Amino acid sequence: MSADYQVQNNVAVITLNNPPVNGLGLATRTAAVEALQLAEADPMVKAIVITGAGKAFSGGADIREFNSPKALTEPTLHTLIRTAEGSSKPVVAAIHSVCMGGGLELALGCNYRVALPGAQIALPEVKLGLLPGAGGTQRLPRVIGLEAALDMIVSGNPVSSEKLAGSLFDEVFPAGTDLVAAAVDFANKMAEVRRPGAPPLPKVRERKVEHADAQGFLDAARARVKAAAGAFPAPLECVETIAASVNMPFEEGCKFERSRFIHLTQTVESKALRHAFFAERAAGKVPDVPSDTPVREIGSAAVIGAGTMGGGIAMNFANAGIPVTILETKQEALDKGLATIRKNYENTVKKGKLAPEKFEQRMGLVKGSLDYADIAQADIVIEAVFEDMGVKESVFRRLDQVMRPGAILASNTSTLDLNKIASFTSRPQDVIGLHFFSPANVMKLLEIVRGAQTGKDVLATALALSKKLKKIGVVSGVCDGFIGNRMVEQYIRQAGFLLDEGALPQQVDRAIEGFGFAMGPFRMGDLAGNDIGWAIRKRRALEMPEVAYSKTADLLCEAGRFGQKTGGGWYDYQAGDRTPHPSQWVDEMIVQHSKDLGIQRREIADQEIVERLVYALVNEGAKILEEGIALRASDIDMVYLTGYGFPLYRGGPMFHADTVGLANVLAAIEKYGRAYHGEAWKPASLLQRLAAEGRGFNS
Repeated sequence: MSADYQVQNNVAVITLNNPPVNGLGLATRTAAVEALQLAEADPMVKAIVITGAGKAFSGGADIREFNSPKALTEPTLHTLIRTAEGSSKPVVAAIHSVCMGGGLELALGCNYRVALPGAQIALPEVKLGLLPGAGGTQRLPRVIGLEAALDMIVSGNPVSSEKLAGSLFDEVFPAGTDLVAAAVDFANKMAEVRRPGAPPLPKVRERKVEHADAQGFLDAARARVKAAAGAFPAPLECVETIAASVNMPFEEGCKFERSRFIHLTQTVESKALRHAFFAERAAGKVPDVPSDTPVREIGSAAVIGAGTMGGGIAMNFANAGIPVTILETKQEALDKGLATIRKNYENTVKKGKLAPEKFEQRMGLVKGSLDYADIAQADIVIEAVFEDMGVKESVFRRLDQVMRPGAILASNTSTLDLNKIASFTSRPQDVIGLHFFSPANVMKLLEIVRGAQTGKDVLATALALSKKLKKIGVVSGVCDGFIGNRMVEQYIRQAGFLLDEGALPQQVDRAIEGFGFAMGPFRMGDLAGNDIGWAIRKRRALEMPEVAYSKTADLLCEAGRFGQKTGGGWYDYQAGDRTPHPSQWVDEMIVQHSKDLGIQRREIADQEIVERLVYALVNEGAKILEEGIALRASDIDMVYLTGYGFPLYRGGPMFHADTVGLANVLAAIEKYGRAYHGEAWKPASLLQRLAAEGRGFNS
């Protein structure tokens, strides 16, 4: 059973009981309908209370059932709501903690609603590319008004129960009230007033949507939502279904709502959002590291290096309430780093996103030092120094000497061999990679690199820490560049080859940004610093001389054009302005380089640009999966959605490849493999096998 049933003082109490959030899956729906029917048939029962066990009333429908037979198996959510709505006895929804999605739609089907303060109330379906599909768009405007309902449904954001007192809720009890006891008393009162001749039980469906100028408001809402929705169809569909609550009878409105819900479930955008939803939850699960693995306490932290990355990492700890000490070798560098942190927080205060007292509290958690002895007792230390193995070696040998036993030694390396870094210590089991993405205090991704000897408790601690720092932790094995940078290397190689063949930076960036990337490869290079990639290419030229690159990036760096920080990179920049302007010098350099190579430049279509950049990611991602560097395809998608600006509505590179069809992806790769630098396009054997089987990476 997924719902408990008992009778208290002539009131049937039905308790949804499907941990952790009482999702309304088939088993729960079945048990709840049976309980409602039992209460209806019992002459001793005068009223019914529906509530939820544990930490929620109900978090809503089980989205794992979407696009599956279970969603349409009786009793459906519609049947459950109609059963509650059709009862001859008063039905009271007693709400606490969380009431969202289908849970709120069920509550709207009840005659009355009562709640405890602080409960979070929402119809968040839009965040999964959907709209409420069980009457939410028709009932909510009838209860709380057209404007408030549209704001809740289009945003998907929760509203506290006390703000909905007097509209959604007939009563919000004082904090500390025994909810079930109070709801039973309320239900009995509602039953008592139903004497012969009393009006029928109130039903939300019988109300009208009241608004002085509904059509004017809806027209304005359409324009506003369309401008903000971008590539996502769901927000505007929400407006149209809400409009049906004004313009159609209730049953017709529900049918319209259902048709639009079904349409949205089939869209790529919704499938991508649902994929990302599950991918985020799967990323924290490592097969050989059980959820009950002991974790080490992280009560204090240290960061080596006060540069842009080190300062950003330190801010994460301060934001989470964890004291952090930043270590530098020179006072000037330390002062500059601390001043940057202060300035970042001051800017956040100016924007109204941080209270002044929080600013002082967070700055109070950040300390600076020039002495390793000051960090010796930290629970975790993260090295964020220059990306050079010799520099890393000196830091880790020193950390091994000074850090207390049991401290976690982490590296923020973005490409280097973590196993080699661990070998510089006498405690490789305590060494892990924590690769933050710039700006580290903003970007959601934390690539957690598991070395050959990293302890399971250290990995479990890193995963727990990622959540505390409000990051999405994705586990990677050890290889050059790990998941994200190993893949982006192939992406950048193709971008360079496109320049050799006939494209210019602005065309490449425009094409991939049109696909939905937040930033194209050349704008990204200018932001990050082209000298970083230059250093990596120099190292790889020694280690992997057979791997070819376009020489244009080296020519750029040899001219001192490192990007925004030098006022020029692939683009020109004006002082104090990050706006990229096409550079005549760069364009002429690229054209001349093609001449030097003996290449006849050609027109390159945007579609080719997009395919070559995206499929380069996909092919390398397939190799990463083959090698076990990534645990699952969805982990790769999370890396790219949260760290590299891949468009959310496309679900990540591996999901996008599944959407296109792996046979089509493979055909394109084979075509490009017969052209310029075709050696870069050796298809991954996993891609070939899955394409032959008609399967996808996520199947």
